[in-house]
Amino acid sequence: MEVKLQQSRICNKFCGIVCELLPVIFKPDADKMASQEQKGEIMAIAEISVVPIGTKSTSLSSYVAACLKVLEDSGMTYELHGMGTNIQGDLEALFEVVRKMHEVPFGRGALRVVTNIKIDDRRDKKGSAKGKVDAVLMKRRQV
Repeated sequence: MEVKLQQSRICNKFCGIVCELLPVIFKPDADKMASQEQKGEIMAIAEISVVPIGTKSTSLSSYVAACLKVLEDSGMTYELHGMGTNIQGDLEALFEVVRKMHEVPFGRGALRVVTNIKIDDRRDKKGSAKGKVDAVLMKRRQV
């Protein structure tokens, strides 16, 4: 049990470091970003999947529901699907909500959590997850 607890602490520490570094690594030009924000042009899209490991059941829906509560409280636009959740919003806000969602299973007793994140951060024009799907469907009609 002590080894698992130590592993959990190491994992929490690592995730905290990564989440602190991501905004630094992906830091855009501040003046350009402020200008785009004023125009309402910045909209990053992320897909997140939070998977608790070492739970007492193979069912994870209660963990997913608890993660969604964090997302709902954030006020961000999201869409739940069978393999994860798409989230839209300001990049820094995305990082913040992803970290909070990652922590939820630990608070519910999970000893290990694997979180997968994909981020689409387009800076040349405003976009949305729905807009991406619509563009593909439009082109599909032409094929």
